[in-house]
Amino acid sequence: MKKLFYLTVVAGIIISCNKSTKTIEVMNPFFETYTAPFEVPPFDKILNAHYLPAFQEGMKQHNTEIEQIASNPAAPDFANTIEVLDRSGDLLTRVSAVFFNVKEAATNDSINAIAEEVAPLLSQHRDAILLNESLFARVKAVYDQKESLQLNGEQARLLEETFKKFVRGGANLQEDKKEELKKVNEQLAMLELKFDKNLLAETNSFKLVIDNESDLAGLPENVIGAAAEQAKADGMEGKWIFTLQKPSWIPFVTYSEKRELREKIYKAIYNRCNNDNEFDNKAVINQFVNLRLQKANILGYESWSAYVLDDNMAKKPENVYALLQKIFDPAIKRAKEEVADMQKMVDKEGGNFKIESWDWWFYAEKVRKEKFDLDEEQLRPYFELTNVRDGAFAVATKLYGLTFTQLENMPLYHPECQVFEVKDADGSEIGVIYVDFFRAIQKKAVPG
Repeated sequence: MKKLFYLTVVAGIIISCNKSTKTIEVMNPFFETYTAPFEVPPFDKILNAHYLPAFQEGMKQHNTEIEQIASNPAAPDFANTIEVLDRSGDLLTRVSAVFFNVKEAATNDSINAIAEEVAPLLSQHRDAILLNESLFARVKAVYDQKESLQLNGEQARLLEETFKKFVRGGANLQEDKKEELKKVNEQLAMLELKFDKNLLAETNSFKLVIDNESDLAGLPENVIGAAAEQAKADGMEGKWIFTLQKPSWIPFVTYSEKRELREKIYKAIYNRCNNDNEFDNKAVINQFVNLRLQKANILGYESWSAYVLDDNMAKKPENVYALLQKIFDPAIKRAKEEVADMQKMVDKEGGNFKIESWDWWFYAEKVRKEKFDLDEEQLRPYFELTNVRDGAFAVATKLYGLTFTQLENMPLYHPECQVFEVKDADGSEIGVIYVDFFRAIQKKAVPG
């Protein structure tokens, strides 16, 4: 079978699925072999109603596989423990890959509801595996003899990461601590969902509606045109709407001559989920921070950062702070110089005010024009989306010999996706890449 890779830029993830599963239910695409070109998921056939049954069956199958590995009477070795563990959970991997990809790129109320139901189940499922004493005993037995196994580089890496995942997942804890960890993990999973849901809702709920053309002063024509299209799509044709999506708010604060409107949209973007309303995240963040600390303490770490960094190059928080301080001091000095330049511009133009953060984009652009004769709008044609995409592909071709060929008539989870076949320098097929350049937006719930 050919291997598939598909990427969502907004979500920044690459997922792979190259295996089939036995048919459980003919009408559920996840229970059938993918027959689309390159064996990509049949996005055009997948309904929201398919996800939960597939998750449930996927966890059921995975549990059976885990039990078979853990209870294997044969002495543990790399093949019968590490390899089979790595390959287990095929159906769960398939549905998770599709579901969370779609959730990040084009969610809706139905998908959010499924995520809230599935999150605690997945948390429990992961913990049941990582805290399985019999399974960990087999993994540890293989790990303890790693020096004599004559593993190649990939195998050694897999063994190392597998063992580490169990240890960092709490496999060495006492039973009472394991139970405490399970509860914390489940709460964290739900809080993460709540945080993301609130952030997306708050982002999508704001609209700066302009009905007076004079309030568009300073904005480039393409920005005005996009705002008019947004208004038309929202049933307000003849007006202009600016949102908290980057292609909308960044040009507005950069070019709008209406300072009070720049302040309004700027404060909206930076105060998301901090407005004491139904989408407020302050309490969520407080709970999140405390639960992370609790989890780190359970696992023997002084802080959450110490837990995270122990698995990274920096290793200790002090090393991160030392690096940041080296950057922070000169950065602050330079920032103050730039603010002073912007204040001079305000004063020269007769502005009777002290520059605020919502003025920075606007006056930074003015300073660039004056000092360097640089107008970002003149650069825009060179950074048109297709040009940037082709440029990124060209770099990959030059550095690694990869080639990208756009594919038509492929199943899509959203009509704005683009699909490319990727080949190696020798012409051999590597996979398929799904590219989605736009931020996640809240869609209306669809039937099913």
